[in-house]
Amino acid sequence: MTQIKDQVAFVTGAGSGIGRALALELANRGAKAVVISDVNEEGLEETAQMVRAKQINVISRKLDVANREAVEDLMAETIQTQGGIDLVFNNAGVALAANTDTMSYENMEWLMDINFWGVVHGTKASLPHMLEKDHGHIINISSLFGFIGVPTQSAYCASKFAVRGFNESLAHEVEGKGVNVTTVHPGGIKTNIARNARMEADVASARGNEDPGVAFEKIARTTPEEAANVILNGIEKNKKRVMIGLDAHIITRIVRWFPNLYFRILGFMGKRSNKELAA
Repeated sequence: MTQIKDQVAFVTGAGSGIGRALALELANRGAKAVVISDVNEEGLEETAQMVRAKQINVISRKLDVANREAVEDLMAETIQTQGGIDLVFNNAGVALAANTDTMSYENMEWLMDINFWGVVHGTKASLPHMLEKDHGHIINISSLFGFIGVPTQSAYCASKFAVRGFNESLAHEVEGKGVNVTTVHPGGIKTNIARNARMEADVASARGNEDPGVAFEKIARTTPEEAANVILNGIEKNKKRVMIGLDAHIITRIVRWFPNLYFRILGFMGKRSNKELAA
């Protein structure tokens, strides 16, 4: 089992949502120190104050996970000041709504730099240290969309499929070397990711005045706090894969058991989206 009590944890995307909930629950479970980061300084400071209120040592730094050097520097600082890193949660992520044919390379690269390369940076910056001391746990956040392809979400799905493949390969590579690896696949979680998503003009036009954040919250059934508990319960048991939410469990089963039905359902969604754009 992976121990949380008296461990040093590193959490990206901790300014809100799952990242904040993870930082607080790590504190509740007796972590020695929690290192939190985000590009949102205001939200990050709020999280830091909440963790400090639990009498837990917290290091808070503004960090863009797309910046490899910055990630490596913060990892090195943590190892030096805290004596090591035991748990790494590569959680930072963004969203983009765009049709592939009109999607800008700029937006796709922005998303991949954070969702995929941010995970790679956090993993590679901590992995040699963990292998050297034969101890550690890397937790990388994929998504339900790491199993299914969804219209207007080709970039997001690509990033989350990539995290899944990267992480599952890594798990095999470190087997028996004291390092555990977990891939997390959340379904609909009540976070700000949809509200803060980029949306290209043709998709925005098709959706009219609909607020994507409000629309997402209508179908998101799981709170960040519930998600954090499921994640930490899973890593305590050294699970290789953690699914979060009834939607994630049901849809991934449909994909495995009824692949043709899955394609028909998603195909219908794509046709409806195209009709809205044409209108």
